[in-house]
Amino acid sequence: MKSFIVTVIVALLFIVALIFGARNEQLVTINYFVVQGEYRLPFVLAVVFFAGFVSCWIVAFAYILRLKLSLKRARRRLMSLESAQQELNS
Repeated sequence: MKSFIVTVIVALLFIVALIFGARNEQLVTINYFVVQGEYRLPFVLAVVFFAGFVSCWIVAFAYILRLKLSLKRARRRLMSLESAQQELNS
């Protein structure tokens, strides 16, 4: 349920950014290190929002993967300790 709410909020933010960009059809100048380009504002907003979303998703995925691996190691250790305890009790 929590992930659904977060997805809806992200989708709403994306739609608001697109509406804002669609109402502002002006050109935006982007200066790179060596090149300069002019792009429409909706395109820049969509690209920046999408890049931020993807980068946050990658960081969250890495964090969740690390937690799952840690949990798997803890469960494996718990199983070995429980079997060792059963051997001592027998």
